[in-house]
Amino acid sequence: MATISGIDHKYIAIPMVAMSLGLSAYAAYRLHRSAHVVSESDSDVYESTKYLSEYLVFHYGTPEEVIPYPFGPKDAIDFPKRCAELCLKHMQPKEGIYTRALDIGCSVGRSTFELARVVNEVIGIDYSQSFIDAAKSLCLNGQMPYSLVQEGDIFSQAVAKVPKDIDRTRVTFEQGDACALRSSLGAFDLLLASNVLCRLHHPKHFLSRLQQLLPKPDSILVLIGPYVWLDQFTDKSLWLGGYIDANGEAVTGFKGLLKELGPHFELVEQMEMPFLIRETARQYQWTVSHATVWRRR
Repeated sequence: MATISGIDHKYIAIPMVAMSLGLSAYAAYRLHRSAHVVSESDSDVYESTKYLSEYLVFHYGTPEEVIPYPFGPKDAIDFPKRCAELCLKHMQPKEGIYTRALDIGCSVGRSTFELARVVNEVIGIDYSQSFIDAAKSLCLNGQMPYSLVQEGDIFSQAVAKVPKDIDRTRVTFEQGDACALRSSLGAFDLLLASNVLCRLHHPKHFLSRLQQLLPKPDSILVLIGPYVWLDQFTDKSLWLGGYIDANGEAVTGFKGLLKELGPHFELVEQMEMPFLIRETARQYQWTVSHATVWRRR
């Protein structure tokens, strides 16, 4: 872990992925509490108003709202939008063909909405009921007011807005567990799971379901994550990576993905994706996720 000097290390840390790699509980964009000391239980931490506010600005905040300074990691802004753009770069639907996409760990929905620019039907699923309630409100009304933490008990008012040129009728949201998705979801042409994998109680169980969700050849799978494995979310015996095996070899999250997905999916691209979580006007979390794009064999 690398830390930012001048900030209480109990409250912020910067997870860095092993350089050898070249470098999403259950919901997208949930790894950020991994270095925090919190009083809430892991299942409740994402239900609070404070964290809902953090994710609304993470998804919908303007550059000025996220970083109100002339300096800072500007390339880490708009992460959910960039996730969707990576998906759409590889998914090129043919004229007249109805397409479906699934956003697992959708949080408050920005990537889900962005996918609807091209995809006919997009379903966003998240473990957090409060996140799903917010996403549904945005889907219905196109915008949602919220309080933006400045310092302590000082807040400013902000409004999350879905871009007006997106057809929100193409999007639906539902609460669900990535490891126990309903059987009636059907088949998809594209699946995005961002910052989810290392927060699942059984990552391999989720990966095994992908063959059913993406049965058609050339379907696109996009997995994005920082591989921050913690036993508070996943029993160590079920970690996909982040451990030393019986032969003394380091098994990374990326190696785990190659092993699990290789027989059924072809790796077509991988890249670094930084993102920034704004906690207050002066406190942030900067993380680098490893993005992998796969095509169904």
